Amino acid sequence: MDKCSFCGRTKKEANMLIAGLEGHICDHCIEQAYNIMNEELGLKKSTSFDSINLLKPTEIKSFLDQYVIGQDMAKKIISVAVYNHYKRLIQKPDPDDVEIEKSNIILVGETGTGKTLLAKTIAKMLHVPFTIVDATVLTEAGYVGEDIESLLTRLLQNAEYDVKAAEKGIVFIDELDKIARKEGDNPSITRDVSGEGVQQGLLKLLEGSVVNVPPQGGRKHPEQKMIPVDTKNILFICGGAFVGIEKKIAQRLNTQIIGFGASKVREKVDKNNLLKYISPQDLRAYGLIPEIIGRLPVVTHLDPLDKKALKAILTEPKNALVKQYTKLFDMDNIKLKFDKGALDFIVDKAIEYKLGARGLRSICETIMLDAMFEMPSTAKNELVITVDYASHKLERIDLKVLKAS
Repeated sequence: MDKCSFCGRTKKEANMLIAGLEGHICDHCIEQAYNIMNEELGLKKSTSFDSINLLKPTEIKSFLDQYVIGQDMAKKIISVAVYNHYKRLIQKPDPDDVEIEKSNIILVGETGTGKTLLAKTIAKMLHVPFTIVDATVLTEAGYVGEDIESLLTRLLQNAEYDVKAAEKGIVFIDELDKIARKEGDNPSITRDVSGEGVQQGLLKLLEGSVVNVPPQGGRKHPEQKMIPVDTKNILFICGGAFVGIEKKIAQRLNTQIIGFGASKVREKVDKNNLLKYISPQDLRAYGLIPEIIGRLPVVTHLDPLDKKALKAILTEPKNALVKQYTKLFDMDNIKLKFDKGALDFIVDKAIEYKLGARGLRSICETIMLDAMFEMPSTAKNELVITVDYASHKLERIDLKVLKAS
């Protein structure tokens, strides 16, 4: 079987194998060699976004599997949506004049389940400009906060002001649930500065239109030269925890399973994970306006992370925390090892305080701080993290404070 002479990747594991006189080299090693050469020669690494590295849906999911644990359904849905979206951009003009609309995505899931990581990994795979925007800082024009167009400013900056590249990029809008219309709001009494008004403002960006973007961000001023950006081919991925939406889902499910045979249907409903039944009408009941739901046609959920998933996150992905710490200590010729019990302890603490995958990093940093500070200056060449060691180091912080943050 043909394989890379440098890293050993097989033809199935690599995107491309190039044959030489006495072997092959894969695209991964070519890219790495190019980067090393640039560093040695003092050249600036190329940040060109000319070519989109579009894989097939199954290949996209396989790439996501290397970085994101679990969430198979979400990864499958996102892989198809991303493939269909970027396939539009690289196809030749259609003689039938069939216009394929883009598939913006909305991800619903608890904090720390991987919404942001999924979006980041997709952008990394495609090699397109990417930016993350917090919806809570956006306000209507004329109010203190950021104009809605400012999210495109960040995308332009990440694309090094290459407008054509930015127009093929990905924007991740986080905390979308925070701009939902609140129940009982009376627009005649209070002005909805960062809620429904922001949703209305997002519409023209999501559906695709030419937007004048301030190059340096901030409010629009007459003397500032605007940059026109067409959002027709920008993929928008929105995420939010949508705390309490399970009640909306439960209400809808209850109304649908009343009548003959309802008890059997009710038994099939997974009450521990109602998010898997989410639909656009639940988002509307939560407070998103119908127009914005229509421009986010792909709706998927992320499952809550159980103990098995959190432990896998610690050890399995390419960027797993255990692998990162092991590599850092290895650079100082120190062999690092985590006992199985210590890993279970870390996961149990993350679950106990509902910190999610994001909390694993904070817990590990606290446990490893003293060792990372002291050991590079000592003659010790081995460190074993046990349950007692981890428990002792965690006494320095109050995890309830960490949860609140």
